[in-house]
Amino acid sequence: MAENANAYAWFVARHVHEGRGGRVAFVDPDRSLTYGALHSACQLFAGGLARMGITRERRVVLLLQDSVDFPIAFWGCLCAGVVPVPINTLLPAETVRSILDDSRAAAVVVSAAVLPAVAKVAGDRAVLVSDAASFAAMLAGDAAAPVEAVGDEVAFWLYSSGSTGAPKGIRHVHSSLRGTYATFAKQILGITAEDVTFSASKMFHAYGLGNAMTFPMAVGGKTVLWPGRPTPDAVLEMIRTHQPSLFYGAPTLYAALLAHPGLARQAGSARLRHCISAGEALPAPVGERWSAQVGVDILDGIGTTEMLHIFVSNRPGAVRYGTSGTAVPGYDLRVVDEHDIDVPDGMGGELLVRGPTAAEGYWNQREKTRHTFQGAWTRTGDTYVREADGYYRYEGRADDMIKVGGVWVSPFEVESALTAHPLVQEAAVVGHADADGLIKPKAFVVLREDATAPAPEVLYEQLKDIVKQRAGAWKYPRWVEVVQTLPKNATGKIQRFLLRA
Repeated sequence: MAENANAYAWFVARHVHEGRGGRVAFVDPDRSLTYGALHSACQLFAGGLARMGITRERRVVLLLQDSVDFPIAFWGCLCAGVVPVPINTLLPAETVRSILDDSRAAAVVVSAAVLPAVAKVAGDRAVLVSDAASFAAMLAGDAAAPVEAVGDEVAFWLYSSGSTGAPKGIRHVHSSLRGTYATFAKQILGITAEDVTFSASKMFHAYGLGNAMTFPMAVGGKTVLWPGRPTPDAVLEMIRTHQPSLFYGAPTLYAALLAHPGLARQAGSARLRHCISAGEALPAPVGERWSAQVGVDILDGIGTTEMLHIFVSNRPGAVRYGTSGTAVPGYDLRVVDEHDIDVPDGMGGELLVRGPTAAEGYWNQREKTRHTFQGAWTRTGDTYVREADGYYRYEGRADDMIKVGGVWVSPFEVESALTAHPLVQEAAVVGHADADGLIKPKAFVVLREDATAPAPEVLYEQLKDIVKQRAGAWKYPRWVEVVQTLPKNATGKIQRFLLRA
């Protein structure tokens, strides 16, 4: 009989069958959960879904903070053949309503802290509240055995962040979860059962889902969960308390941690061996300062929700800040021009990727599916340059590139130069028309909280000079605006279209 390709069988049930049921899988501030307890709770949750009449292939939206209830609900759905749809807990109510309607969700599982916003838009759907009687009732009846599934069957959906438009439902299959482990986690990180994981990026996001759940669960490891906002104070306290060996964050968080006076060697964890970054490209100065101050390199990489996790990454012992690294084993890459013809090394173009974790497609978005998923290749929408030795350098989103004097300018390259200035914590660069209607770079910068800035005209000259030195004489910003914060979407990505507006 063929192996059951339901991801639940490999990530959850296998550990119990092979004698690892007593190992701790998840710890949150209030509870811990062993693999055996997770296995039992998931089958009880699957039984609860059956009692509610939620049958195979129906969708259940998960609006959950990072606690032990998240893996119970996620894997409980897979156990039942029901499709979990994790979404961002910070989304506004109307966006939640749109996703509920678009996915045709049969129910919503929600954290109590998020319930007030959800209650207004849930309609007649069943609402199960984490840490409340409705969730407990799901685990109080009869258990259900895991359903059989094939690897190509849709297992779960994720919604794109929608930074440039309405979120799109992205359908992922069972085999993709195991594929992210076999490529990035196994071959780049070398993750083992002895690793302790802490991801500041949340599990509703493709990046956090792999970091905190599928990677450690593949090897029977332990994950520490923090349900609150990942502020520098909270993150450093979690690292000191739980001593993780693997820490995952986004570039914005690394920059904020570097500005925190409590940042210590190894960020306070004697076990810390790898720091990982994704979500946006990491500016080289941030990585360089982190390595010097913390003593552990940041392995920066790129992944997309459509590909589920990282497919280009820097590697231990071979970090080149300012690049996204090299292709993760198992993935093939192309850099192409507007006619989909491969460009030579050193020339920018759109990055295409081929590998085992591509999504099946978008839900009810046929034309966008055709555009993004072209045979075995997936378009990323990111502009990259491949260097001669195989390192990939990020230039920006294809729709963010700026043409100055007939030459393309990468906003990310200018932003990286700006953040090399000791007073600058974050920067964003967009195109802006001058008095003649010609497009030139305009910079928005956030200064470090402890910064004592010189006069505006002096700061501008300093920033202009550092860009000329590090990026190129014609790439300097013609305008610099100091702001308190940069506009970001719910996953923390800078929304440059709002700055352009």
